[in-house]
Amino acid sequence: MSLPIEIEAGDRPLREVNAEIRRAVGDGLDVVVTNSRSRHNLAVGLPPGGSVTIPDGVGYYCGGLNTGARIVVGRNAGWGLGEAMSAGEIVVDGYAGLGVGASMLGGLIHVKGDAGPRAGVAMKGGDVVVEGSVGFLSGFMAHAGRIIVLGDAEDAAADAMWGGCMWVAGDIQSLGVDAKLVEPDAEEVDSVEELLSTLGIADKQHSWKKIVSAQKLWHFDSRDAQAWLMI
Repeated sequence: MSLPIEIEAGDRPLREVNAEIRRAVGDGLDVVVTNSRSRHNLAVGLPPGGSVTIPDGVGYYCGGLNTGARIVVGRNAGWGLGEAMSAGEIVVDGYAGLGVGASMLGGLIHVKGDAGPRAGVAMKGGDVVVEGSVGFLSGFMAHAGRIIVLGDAEDAAADAMWGGCMWVAGDIQSLGVDAKLVEPDAEEVDSVEELLSTLGIADKQHSWKKIVSAQKLWHFDSRDAQAWLMI
């Protein structure tokens, strides 16, 4: 088994750094990005193949447009982590800022700490797993996929959610507009717990609360002022 190759970020032009990372990952190699300096837009647009480990923290938009690589961030991540990714896996050992998994289409994002507001905003598929808590408006306008939160959810959880679902094991400060709690069936719970088990989070004692769209905003008359005021 070959050792991972090192690519330094430092003060180098980011386009050059990302081009090196993409080439190595596309060749099936494992990469360690050194001296990341919490720079923005690291490891974007990666193909499937190898993996990227960033031992330090990263700025915004790390792993955006990922199409299959595995990315591990050793500390914290700024906003927009994994935005619009379609496949692959991103793991953050610390916390993630606003909009983790925004507009993601598939794949898995696993945050071991807390995540900021609007986690999973407008997501279209995939899974966002947060071991800590999430900020306000998480799940806002999500269309598909799962947001799984082992901690608490702040105000307006799943606001204007269109599809998909949000699972919360802790407390929910308040539900968002057109969101409702439903009783999950046993198969759904097993599916969530199975995913968590693969991530090393095996605990069958979770008291899950599942949030879905109440579907009142799916169809409404434009003359209905109350419906407009809900948005």
